[in-house]
Amino acid sequence: MLAAFGFEALGVVVGDMYFIDPNPLAGQETPERGVRLELRLVDRADPQGSIYAGIPIAFTRPVWRVDLFGSSESPPGTLDRAHHHPRFDGWEPGRRHFVAELSADPLSWLADQLADPGAVLTRAGVGTDEITKADETGLAAAAPEIVSAVKRMLDGVRNEELAPAPPNRLPPPAPAGSDFESAGFSDPVLSPSAR
Repeated sequence: MLAAFGFEALGVVVGDMYFIDPNPLAGQETPERGVRLELRLVDRADPQGSIYAGIPIAFTRPVWRVDLFGSSESPPGTLDRAHHHPRFDGWEPGRRHFVAELSADPLSWLADQLADPGAVLTRAGVGTDEITKADETGLAAAAPEIVSAVKRMLDGVRNEELAPAPPNRLPPPAPAGSDFESAGFSDPVLSPSAR
């Protein structure tokens, strides 16, 4: 699921996620699932056609990220890996910052952050020339609606309706001459109940 909130030059995207880190740090070896929120810059292009044509709008470079994640080995909805990335270097997030208040009461912590977008943007290194005052006031005004969307997604993760594990990968092709190959199949297919 994905939700987006756009202002003038700033926007918020929120989505459920099942994350497998190919190079995990110690203590983070298991996959993570939960909800990711990103504060992103918004780019509006000129209409592509007549004056009635739609205007391309893109949520571009992220400037702040909140990962309300838990280990896939923990009960769904556990946020034992909740963290945020206060700053990006281009498209790459900085290091994870674990904050006790974020894990203890993620929705209140998030509401507090969104209520003061100026502080978030300053920590993120976003210049005042990149956004407008309307972005800050719009984000602060929309904070309750954004937090509500995050809550719905967290509830969906907790109920195991969102952030599902990716389907199991199929086993490697059957060796030449096997029963599967002689029956005309090169790969065994697992039924959903066998996965």
